[in-house]
Amino acid sequence: MDRLPDEALLSGLATGDPEVAVTFVRRFQHKVFGVAMAVTGDPQLAEDIAQQTFERAWRHAQIYDSRRGSVTTWLTTIAHNLAIDAVRARRTEPMAPENLDGLLGVVTETPEQWALADEASSQLRGALARLPREQARALVMAGIYGMTAQQIADWEHVPLGTAKTRIRTAMAKLRTTLASPNRGDHVQ
Repeated sequence: MDRLPDEALLSGLATGDPEVAVTFVRRFQHKVFGVAMAVTGDPQLAEDIAQQTFERAWRHAQIYDSRRGSVTTWLTTIAHNLAIDAVRARRTEPMAPENLDGLLGVVTETPEQWALADEASSQLRGALARLPREQARALVMAGIYGMTAQQIADWEHVPLGTAKTRIRTAMAKLRTTLASPNRGDHVQ
């Protein structure tokens, strides 16, 4: 059972076979927990997120598409998204912009990078790291922390139009970079 490819284990998970489920969880539990822990910093919450991740994988195993990435990528993306949602739900106020520089460093170069171990997230982190700092900050504030353009403008002490332009420009650069065959060559 331990020698089965990831895709075969995921297919077996969809059938409800308990032996396959145990093997699947054992194979991915450290990566999933690592991603959740890197995002939340809370071991108990990370355990809950890991459990939710495996439940979601079991429920949605039949919709996995190998053309969009490996099983590891798919699973760690689920864990990452659940962890971000949990952090957002716990946070009643947006993070202070002066703390964003540290967060941008975490997003671009941390142990989370090896924990995620997937090509899509590393490409996104690399593209984000190559953006001008003010665009990257605006994008993180909007995309991860759910701040409105007006809130970003207030925090950054810039006009509303400038905040909107930073977000829009950053998104366009990321879209171009991630859609490019030579990823990473277009961000300036």
